[in-house]
Amino acid sequence: MLTTVAYGLAIVLNLLFLFIGFRFLTVPVPAAAGYGVPAKPDGDRAYLTIKGMRDGCYGLLGLALLVFVGARAEAWFMLVGAILPFVDTSIVLRYGGAKATAFGVHFATAVVMLAGAALLFAI
Repeated sequence: MLTTVAYGLAIVLNLLFLFIGFRFLTVPVPAAAGYGVPAKPDGDRAYLTIKGMRDGCYGLLGLALLVFVGARAEAWFMLVGAILPFVDTSIVLRYGGAKATAFGVHFATAVVMLAGAALLFAI
């Protein structure tokens, strides 16, 4: 049961990162608003593309580690990768985004990633 939950959570998180990356690449302005720091109407395309590629690559890397290396490598990846949503929390707060988005999306993601890492380390 623990193995199923650990792998399931890891897969869902990695697919979520892929989805977020795809969203930033295909509908960047709404994706930026959902991130918590709206894009400027006349620019920010580089930021939006970088964000999309970053999240998409993290999702692919996580899935590749899980499939080709195993749970322990994925656990380390998620443990270290949890830094990013913690930083995203501070970015949203620093640039005037909603606290609900900062904590309800980014901080919560970091906590779930840490929990996922702990589960993967436990199996």
